Amino acid sequence: MTLEVAMGTRGPIGKRSEERRRRNKDDGPELVKAPSGPPSALPELPEPDPNWHDIATGWYLSLRDSGQAAFYQPSDWAVARYAAELMSRALQTDRPPNGQLVAALNSVMGSLLTTEGDRRRARIELERKPAAAAVPASVTAIADYRASIGG
Repeated sequence: MTLEVAMGTRGPIGKRSEERRRRNKDDGPELVKAPSGPPSALPELPEPDPNWHDIATGWYLSLRDSGQAAFYQPSDWAVARYAAELMSRALQTDRPPNGQLVAALNSVMGSLLTTEGDRRRARIELERKPAAAAVPASVTAIADYRASIGG
């Protein structure tokens, strides 16, 4: 009997592509890059249950605005609803969290690629938007002054 492990499920999380200094060819599958932020076209998604806990609702809604949502199929959204329901039920009880349930939820969230580490293991990288260039306050004040005097 042989045990096959999917590539990238064990070991340390790889670095982002811009942080790597590789000269030889990588033997793994090709890295998929996608823009961060919500995809341009999402299927019609069910709204979160109004009875869900606020944390579960926030997690579910955050998936809509995440870049990996571009890869989701309807079955993935069904899994996300199921995870949010389990998360909500666990958060709404008075009992302490069950370790097995927490591990199961982490596994489901990992299969939905909700963390950067999960996406790196799957060789999916969301491209970060460049930070807006900061303009010093003194330059802004001078520009406002010139505009006010018509110059």
